[in-house]
Amino acid sequence: MKVDLVRLRRWATKAVIAEGKHLSQAFCAEFGVSRATAAAHLKKLVEGGWLTSSGGTRPAYGLGRNREIMMTYPLPGITEDLIWQNDFRPWFDLSKNVAAILDYGFTEIMNNANDHSEGKWVAVIVAMREEMVSIWVLDDGVGIFEKISKALNLPDRRMAILELSKGKFTTDPANHSGQGIFFTSRMFDQFQIEANGLRYDHDAQQTDGWLWEIDRPDSGTLISMHIAADSQCTTKAVFDQFSGGEDYGFDKTIVPVKLARIGEGTLVSRSEAKRLVARFEGFKTVCLDFAGIEEIGQAFADEVFRVFQNAHPAIKLVATNTTIAVRQMITRATYVR
Repeated sequence: MKVDLVRLRRWATKAVIAEGKHLSQAFCAEFGVSRATAAAHLKKLVEGGWLTSSGGTRPAYGLGRNREIMMTYPLPGITEDLIWQNDFRPWFDLSKNVAAILDYGFTEIMNNANDHSEGKWVAVIVAMREEMVSIWVLDDGVGIFEKISKALNLPDRRMAILELSKGKFTTDPANHSGQGIFFTSRMFDQFQIEANGLRYDHDAQQTDGWLWEIDRPDSGTLISMHIAADSQCTTKAVFDQFSGGEDYGFDKTIVPVKLARIGEGTLVSRSEAKRLVARFEGFKTVCLDFAGIEEIGQAFADEVFRVFQNAHPAIKLVATNTTIAVRQMITRATYVR
């Protein structure tokens, strides 16, 4: 009988937790195989780092470096911090800084699923494989990009990703700050959202993010987060990067300008510029990352760097990763009298 490897690996972690040291009998009962087959599979799990083994003819098994736990919970009504502390955290050996990042990311994303998804369930996988710790959170709700698009009356769902990248956006301002996804995406080495036929990728090695159109169901949201087990990143370092002043407030953001573009066209219009600068009033410093943008139109540059800037002189706009063509257009807008 062929044993599914994914199911086998998930079973291994839970079995050690639930069954204790001797797993052969439990393996036979779970997969309906002989003791010899069970022993062969358990040996492979040890070789793959999913289990440890000690002893002779009746080995005692323990948790290996690799492990994976999957749980599903009904929505709404979850208590995300208790779920993390009781169902996942005890079974992973993590440094203090990585544990804090996982704690932050897990609870923020699970709370979003509970409060915003409008779904009936959320499934969670937490895994460690080859020194990489990963979290996947999937719900069956309306989809995060559709939710944001409706709340802001956006002309295109792709614009929702731009709003998320700015930070400080929430569909429930009375109960949420809108900071969770922004900071989570910057604490992990890789962060990804899939929903409503779109995927947003953010990599810690890059300041910008990437938008893709994908083939997936129109409803539901899948968020995945990955961080090296030996990462030196800390929650404080990330908060410090976007905070300033004595009040330690979230007053700086980095916005990938290319997310303001629908399709492959050039950013030329005032309407595109107005969508870009929307909600900038909530920040003291806005870094506009022009990576991936070869040129911009005169009206776009004028709306951002003259009209908006003149109306909000206290907000500092910083343009980075600009081409010569982009810099020339910004300069032209800046010196218009």
